[in-house]
Amino acid sequence: MDFGLVLQTDPPATAVVELMHRAERAGFRYGWTFDSAVLWQEPFVIYSRILERTERLIVGPMVTNPSTRTPEVTASTFATLNDMYGNRTVCGIGRGDSAMRVAGRRPNTLAALSESMRIIRDLAEGRETDVHGTALRIPWVRDGRLPVWMAAYGPKALALAGREADGFILQLADPYLTEWMVKAVRTAAEEAGRDPASLTICVAAPAYVGDDVAHAREQCRWFGGMVGNHVADLVERYGEASGAVPEALTAYIKQRHGYDYSHHGRADNPSTDFVPDDIVDRFCLLGPVAAHRERLERLRELGVDQFAIYAMHDAREATIDAYGEHLIPAFA
Repeated sequence: MDFGLVLQTDPPATAVVELMHRAERAGFRYGWTFDSAVLWQEPFVIYSRILERTERLIVGPMVTNPSTRTPEVTASTFATLNDMYGNRTVCGIGRGDSAMRVAGRRPNTLAALSESMRIIRDLAEGRETDVHGTALRIPWVRDGRLPVWMAAYGPKALALAGREADGFILQLADPYLTEWMVKAVRTAAEEAGRDPASLTICVAAPAYVGDDVAHAREQCRWFGGMVGNHVADLVERYGEASGAVPEALTAYIKQRHGYDYSHHGRADNPSTDFVPDDIVDRFCLLGPVAAHRERLERLRELGVDQFAIYAMHDAREATIDAYGEHLIPAFA
């Protein structure tokens, strides 16, 4: 199992770079960031510094979207980083939540996401592809490689990830829901004539190592609010009783009242009072090292290839170091 670190690109950017360098020294193989142009600093600028500061770390957004940058710009940006630093990027992509809503726009359709994944991958890897009726190719790309991993929760998005993505990003670490969604993705891959085992499965969730579980819960409760915001979209689209989304994912949002993106992904998010303790415990990894090891072993049994730690809390360095000392060596 690989491990990744997920950060917001809050200023100063140098702090993000140093935390990624610390993570690489601890054995992490991936460095991810949020991507929302208004809320945080521009991640692709910072990736260049991270790649320069590290030797092996693979970097990318968790997640970008098809609209805040056009697909050819996104492809060229990835290709430039790969040309400079040697194919050390990965494109995490989704419909777009905070980046689109903060700008007053709705998230992209799955059709737009599908088209963009094809365009970004083809162009970044040097192939000619159709871009809205025009044949394009980036002429300077040589031996480019860009895996495209798709974030999803709903049934149609899970099916698209299975059919077309190189990897699947699931933003929660509940074993029951992980099993349900990984099965949906792999079934879609098999039905499309793909090898289900060829898809990389990445689970991303907050991890907080420490004995004070109550404090860890409060530091990570924001995550239940973030996931609940996505789930609310699914309930609106499919209906609560449709069976298209597991009740284990939808039941807790009944007390939800809106969402404030100015606190998105932050420990002080006031839009999380509806999130009960058991959801925090199920979605996140909290407590002493032994508790993390037990959950990671279960996730690995379910076919998870990477666990990516959201480190938006007050123990970032301690958690990175604890994983490097006690957990990464056991799962590498």
